[in-house]
Amino acid sequence: MDDRSNTIAGWVLAGGIVALGLSIVTGMYFHPEAPEKEGFAVVAEASGDAGGVAVVPIATLLATADVAKGEAVFKKCVACHTIAQGDANGIGPNLWAAMGKPHGHVAGFSYSDALKSVPGNWDWEGMDKWLANPKKYAPGTKMTFAGLGNPEERANLILYLNAQGSNLPLPPPPAADAAAPADAAGAPPAAAPAPVAAAAPAK
Repeated sequence: MDDRSNTIAGWVLAGGIVALGLSIVTGMYFHPEAPEKEGFAVVAEASGDAGGVAVVPIATLLATADVAKGEAVFKKCVACHTIAQGDANGIGPNLWAAMGKPHGHVAGFSYSDALKSVPGNWDWEGMDKWLANPKKYAPGTKMTFAGLGNPEERANLILYLNAQGSNLPLPPPPAADAAAPADAAGAPPAAAPAPVAAAAPAK
């Protein structure tokens, strides 16, 4: 009985040794290797603040703006503003002859300190930025209007505002980009063509 138990134990031990040896050998020949490039690389395309769209200067837009279209855009403002000379203030100040005037120029109107603290006058670029995003132009302003996102609408409206008592001269359009001619001027001169060998005289 003891001999049989010893024989079984021996076979079990031998089987374990064989299994261990096989696992070592297979591990030597079939070891996993890390791939040279793991997975798929995800590349995010960088985009500019304007979403890849170039910002057109307000001076350029004003050159083709339309007063009549600006008057139509002003209908979005009549809930708060008047614009005829002598009209009373509304929720917002009367806008007659506002262009070129200091911020907070209408006597008797309670402007926010945020707007009154903006230096300078209502010029073309300042009015464009104000109409695009009042809260960004004067953080803390009481103006609740979200702004006009369309640059052409803003140009039309500013031209209309200017025609109501201000009549400032339009700003000149920005000069054409001179970078290209400058680059061309800085480029090295082209190599002169190789001289053509003279033909041998006829004999």
